[in-house]
Order: sequence, then structure tokens, then C-alpha cells
Amino acid sequence: MSYPYLCPVCGTNRSRFNIIEQIPFAVKKDARSGIITERVPEGDPLHHHYRGDEYRVQCGICGVIENEQVFIKSAQRNPL
Repeated sequence: MSYPYLCPVCGTNRSRFNIIEQIPFAVKKDARSGIITERVPEGDPLHHHYRGDEYRVQCGICGVIENEQVFIKSAQRNPL
């Protein structure tokens, strides 16, 4: 997070961003009601656990949400 960002969509924002921390938790749901019946423990061999980004970044001007690397690469391609 200590790299310069540039919004890849609006192309002007270099200073206003929302850092979105993704905190997934695995659950089992009732198929009919949709109610969560239990949390799935780590290491459950029948459940694939989340392997996505730990953080996402949102432009504070236009609202686009992307992987942090997209904002970093955009700033590297267009330095100040």
C-alpha cells in the first residue's frame, strides 16, 4: 500500500481512495431458507476456501473498484 496510485478509469485521481479489506468467512446455508446454519472450519476437506485478494481499492472520485495492482500499474505508466 506504499506505492503511488492512479485511477485507471478517470485517470486524474492520485490521492483519494478507499482501501477495502476483504475478510471472508466460510459458511453452510440451509438450501430452502437461506439461513446460515454454521461456519465452516479452516481445513475442512470438502470446502474450497477463499484465495482472492486481501485488499481491493476504490477510486474516491469515480467509484471504480479494482485490484490494487491495477492502480499501481496505472501510476507507473503515467508518472508525475
